[in-house]
Amino acid sequence: MSGERRTRESSDPCYDLFEDWELIVSSFLSQYGLRLSTREFQTVSWDEFRSLLAGISPDTVLGRVVAIRGETDREVIKHFTRDQKRIYDEWKKWQAENFTEEDFSRDMENLEKEFAMLFG
Repeated sequence: MSGERRTRESSDPCYDLFEDWELIVSSFLSQYGLRLSTREFQTVSWDEFRSLLAGISPDTVLGRVVAIRGETDREVIKHFTRDQKRIYDEWKKWQAENFTEEDFSRDMENLEKEFAMLFG
């Protein structure tokens, strides 16, 4: 990708650009037929990359993993397979280990804004 600023954060809280890079590479290849390691792909802008990533299908390996990690229905989680439960638990553990004070402050600020909108 061209030399634009990149961060570890994604707009989706269920994947990490660095930790899930192999899943991203595999998903781009299966969905778009794009190899991320080619010279041609290195000219893709950060915004275009983010758009392509946002369009990843739930039928890709990243899409399936994100669906497992993001599940909130306790009944669905209760019926996860052993592998699904491992993926879910590992993600929750990773999130807890990587949650910073900055993340907490940002989340609290967003919560305060939501309450202000709800209750004026």
